[in-house]
Amino acid sequence: MKLFKRLAAGCAALMLLTSCSVLQGLTSNATSTGSNTGTAIAAIYNVLKSTGSIDLSNLMNVINIGKILTGANALTDATTAFTDEFTAGLIQGSSSLVNSGNAAKVISGLKSLAGLDTSAFQAASSKGYAGAPLSTSDKNVDATMKALNGLLGALGK
Repeated sequence: MKLFKRLAAGCAALMLLTSCSVLQGLTSNATSTGSNTGTAIAAIYNVLKSTGSIDLSNLMNVINIGKILTGANALTDATTAFTDEFTAGLIQGSSSLVNSGNAAKVISGLKSLAGLDTSAFQAASSKGYAGAPLSTSDKNVDATMKALNGLLGALGK
């Protein structure tokens, strides 16, 4: 009977240790948001690098800009711990396009995007349309694109 109790206690302890290590391996919200933002930044950066401009009639571009703006908004009033985890995800998601040398400038650029009226992009990316509703003649779209270009310029590549 004592042997059975010890085996049961040992199994319970093993299960507890296993579940704790599994929980520690879960990605935090900040890291996940940063990773999604980094992936979108890399995609938009590659479009800009290969074509010289960001085509707002391309739905994938609009969706990626929407993801960048979502990440930017997540940084509004963020704690240092959240920002650090977000940055780690940003670096990972961008496949190191964002790195320790330019991360502070990219985070600063993202925070500047958070202060703009980006409702046109958010609506377009969430509804899945591009083109006519988005025009740089709209002062809010124009301001967002200028800030986004500044952020991409921080990548310095």
